[in-house]
Amino acid sequence: MGKTLVHKILEEHLVEGRLVAGEEIAIRIDQTLTQDATGTTAFLLFESMGVERVRTDLSVSYVDHNMAGFGPENHNDHLYLQTVAARSGVYHSRPGNGICHQVHLERFGKPGATLLGSDSHTPTGGGIGMLAIGAGGLDVAVAMGGGPFHLQCPKVVGVKLTGKLGDWVAAKDIILRLLGELTTKGNVGWAVEYFGTGARGLTVPQRATITNMGAELGVTTSVFASDASTQRFLTAQNRPQDYRPLAGDKDAVYDRVIEIDLSALEPMAACPSSPDCIQTVRAVAGRKVGQVIVGSCTNSSFADLMMVARVLKGRRIDPMVEFAVAPGSRGVLNMLAANGTLADMIAAGARILESACGPCIGQGLSPADGTVTLRTFNRNFAGRTGTKGDQVYLVSPETAVASVLSGVVTDPRDLSQKMGITYPKVVMPRQFQVDDSMIEPPPPPEQARAVQVLRGSTIVVPEAPPALPATLVGQVLLKCGDKITTDHIMPAGTFLKLRSNVPEYAKVVFNCFNEPGKPTFAQRSLELKNRGVAGIIVAGESYGQGSSREHAALCPMYLGVRVVIARSIERIHRANLINFCIVPIRFADPADYDRLQAGDEFVIDDLLDAIRSCDEVRITKRDTSFAFTGKLELSARDRDILLSAGLLNYTRSQAHG
Repeated sequence: MGKTLVHKILEEHLVEGRLVAGEEIAIRIDQTLTQDATGTTAFLLFESMGVERVRTDLSVSYVDHNMAGFGPENHNDHLYLQTVAARSGVYHSRPGNGICHQVHLERFGKPGATLLGSDSHTPTGGGIGMLAIGAGGLDVAVAMGGGPFHLQCPKVVGVKLTGKLGDWVAAKDIILRLLGELTTKGNVGWAVEYFGTGARGLTVPQRATITNMGAELGVTTSVFASDASTQRFLTAQNRPQDYRPLAGDKDAVYDRVIEIDLSALEPMAACPSSPDCIQTVRAVAGRKVGQVIVGSCTNSSFADLMMVARVLKGRRIDPMVEFAVAPGSRGVLNMLAANGTLADMIAAGARILESACGPCIGQGLSPADGTVTLRTFNRNFAGRTGTKGDQVYLVSPETAVASVLSGVVTDPRDLSQKMGITYPKVVMPRQFQVDDSMIEPPPPPEQARAVQVLRGSTIVVPEAPPALPATLVGQVLLKCGDKITTDHIMPAGTFLKLRSNVPEYAKVVFNCFNEPGKPTFAQRSLELKNRGVAGIIVAGESYGQGSSREHAALCPMYLGVRVVIARSIERIHRANLINFCIVPIRFADPADYDRLQAGDEFVIDDLLDAIRSCDEVRITKRDTSFAFTGKLELSARDRDILLSAGLLNYTRSQAHG
């Protein structure tokens, strides 16, 4: 029986368990990445572990999320990350050098290596044949300290790509098509592996677009083979020595196979307000557009922006459309400036943003009220832009540039049919402009020990979780519906600068559900905590979608939340809950969700005994009017972590055991 590429890489790195779908395994991690929105907490936790220097082959700290300095918080974090990286043996990518996923793909990614990143879009590395997985910052900190990463051995869906993309049809349309079929929920415990003649015909940047946005599927990771296309990319990046041919066996057995004929694919769009709300661009064409942004870690490669620039050359954008472009890396920006295409975009009316995440995470360029905005990003969750009631469509750069010229949502194929614009086919360069001067390598150990780590006043060491009680008395603080994202739990945008100060950031937990004139979620939580009553969150399906930010567990824990009861919980968030000693419980009978209301008080007797040895727990309303059963779907290690009051305490006990 042939092996998938996913299982081949897992097998090379396996340190615990068996490669049987659904069973817990542990793998060795070769590389890690962090970014500034999650990295400060990750490094504070790493320091708390007492490990002097990272034990991975390579770890990189990126600054790419919070770039605008309104107040000292962001720069305080940047200085801390720069100095703690030097002290800890970590490479540091300075502000302005680019978005972590694109820079890592260009400068550090290696076929066949494992990469763990404190960002949900870490699977971008799958475009170069890595097994790249997003995780919470504490899991990444453990990996930096030399610990293995524990996960459920995934089932593998093979996506067979045949045919060839037509003019004006892009890699973005492939992943949007797949999101339309698999949706954003129900894919926990799966990985995606692309193969077939169509896959071999895609460039590394095209593959990276697909694996990047595979995060929206909720799968563990996505991966392409490492082949001639990979070799050309690495050679062009002056890294031919990092190439290694890798692929699944020809007779590999997948748990499911989906076939997509690229020749039959047409431009697609994710409509407001979910990445899986998919329609063809033709179906939504004609809607007036007020803003278009090209960029983010999904679609800001050299090839993407060259295509946009060539379409815009000698033309002007619609006067009623705001247009912005964010190159994914400083290398891409330098190349566009050197060959004149940056000037072409500026002449057409584009605003050039720095090489950073920017508006993708709500850091500026919020659209006007009632404005349709087209973005080449990966998420369009409601309110993520910073504008209430926003109307965000996720599209390819081809659709974006067609729409910015016409002022309405436009199928880019109409540029050829109605405007006489020939599709500009961009050939990947044989040599990228390489300038690593803004990537600081760590000093040798003897010099690193002398580095003073700068800790600004806004950086606060996170509070450790308290131990769980034998009998838990709790109150439902919030009952929410399906597809609650980590943006709902911990808002980004202007609040993200508070991430290094949990007591301050915790004040806006579930801010979107707060009502004017009424106590906030945080206030109600702390009032319960002071009375010795645990907070309970009740949710529907796919709770914890989206970003890997562990603050969505860390801040509720600080407020006294000890239990989440849901119909289903997404992989990264579920791990973060356990890491911070919040018990994830699934309704044994999904209909019981309808019986619970905010304000209800419940008792869980013998909670510790249940965590220790049971797969179910009985939850009784405090007035004994009814009871229901919850599922405790915990591995042996999950149980030990919860009984140890969180992953940090567990890791310390293992180190001293």
